[in-house]
Amino acid sequence: MARAWGLLLAIGVVLPVWLSSTKVSSLIERISDPKDLKKLLRTRNNVLVLYSKSEAAAESHLKLLSTVAQAVKGQGTICWVDCGDTESRKLCKKMKVDLSPKDKKIELFHYQDGAFHMEYDRAVTLKSIVAFLKDPKGPPLWEEDPGAKDVVHIDNEKDFRRLLKKEEKPLLMMFYAPWCSMCKRIMPHFQKAATQVRGHFVLAGMNVYPSEFENIKEEYNVRGYPTICYFEKGRFLFQYENYASTAEDIVEWLKNPQPPQPQVPETPWADEGGSVYHLTDEDFDQFVKDHSSVLVMFHAPWCGHCKKMKPEFEGAAEVLHGDADSSGVLAAVDATVNEALAERFHISAFPTLKYFKNGEQQAVPALRTKKKFIEWMHNPEAPPPPEPTWEEQQTSVLHLMGDNFRDTLKKKKHTLVMFYAPWCPHCKKAIPHFTATADAFKDDRKIACAAIDCVKDKNQDLCQQEAVKAYPTFHYYHYGKLVEKYESDRTELGFTSFIRTLREGDLKRLEKRREEL
Repeated sequence: MARAWGLLLAIGVVLPVWLSSTKVSSLIERISDPKDLKKLLRTRNNVLVLYSKSEAAAESHLKLLSTVAQAVKGQGTICWVDCGDTESRKLCKKMKVDLSPKDKKIELFHYQDGAFHMEYDRAVTLKSIVAFLKDPKGPPLWEEDPGAKDVVHIDNEKDFRRLLKKEEKPLLMMFYAPWCSMCKRIMPHFQKAATQVRGHFVLAGMNVYPSEFENIKEEYNVRGYPTICYFEKGRFLFQYENYASTAEDIVEWLKNPQPPQPQVPETPWADEGGSVYHLTDEDFDQFVKDHSSVLVMFHAPWCGHCKKMKPEFEGAAEVLHGDADSSGVLAAVDATVNEALAERFHISAFPTLKYFKNGEQQAVPALRTKKKFIEWMHNPEAPPPPEPTWEEQQTSVLHLMGDNFRDTLKKKKHTLVMFYAPWCPHCKKAIPHFTATADAFKDDRKIACAAIDCVKDKNQDLCQQEAVKAYPTFHYYHYGKLVEKYESDRTELGFTSFIRTLREGDLKRLEKRREEL
């Protein structure tokens, strides 16, 4: 029997899957037939497929994915296709998987709702893959940012307590929520400071938005995001409250940490009295149901623009609520306290206005003055004509979408792309300069300036694939291939100088080639 078994191995008989030397979790589905994969993609809406050059090439990834499969059981599906298997080659070819390069041993492709979504390009770790499969369109984890390598990333309360107990160096801990715009603004500065003070101080981050961290939020008075706490030898001393700070500000503060200066507490808007209704997570839905026409202002107590608009909003409410013929009302929501509403309506800037007609949300124009609020509420069905969007204006900028982005860029030798959000103030400031740059090179068919509105549904996957984490982000592409991130001045001079350098480089190469000929 032993001799027969050895003979089978010697002549290269293909063993069935259950005799394979690689241990694979029963939760990972091994597939070799195109029909089986097609059927699976039709019946499962969140699938990660590991394509491998051989069984040996897949071994380490299969160990990791076995643990992932257990963590996402019921939420995502993991499959394995061995492209080195004769039976599976047809499937790999059909799915356009190219493992021919010597250095390429595996591919991880994600499929959503029956169609290809993206090539998995985030960190190949348990935490990152699990986070991705639980929210395939969500932002990458903070620790996936290479610039955040010196930030200590804490995942759970046990690790947090262990850090406090063992860390001898002073500790600055940021409690944050992934969706929080203020957190996203300060994170690059926080991680830069972490690198600058490495060895002397520890800067750490922890996502405490999930409900499992209620105890920590209560213990350290986390009432909004971010909340940054300073510890020495495991003992909490005070909070760091300069959320508009730069890396240099943080480093300077750490040289002589001091508690926040006592301030006269601001009276919450809701406690000031007035004519505006103040809504909460609990009563919002019932209020908009009970009132046929409601204009809601989402605000933050620290927001300067909100403070400027507040008396205008109050003045309009006083007029409208005192008018017996007016069915429209004005309401306000403190988005830093009522986090469920802020997340539900994707509030990422302050102030943000939302209008509800018979309980249904409708579009509302940019309103800022008492007069405009009153005019709008008297005739909300006829908003003033909005200013043309950047995309609607006649310029030389190419406004692309996810479905034509790559094909367009492949036709251009040099393309500078601006990824933006229409509401972003830094984007608005850069748009005239970027537009002028596009106009300056409009006659050069090899050069293009393109723009992607990342807020549009059709572009969100693309912006995620291109690792856009802040607005605006500028990327330079050469025949559709990303070469570098542009991080110089966001001015016409900065953009044009960058592009001219690329063009002059082309001319020098051409002259050198002519000399060689």
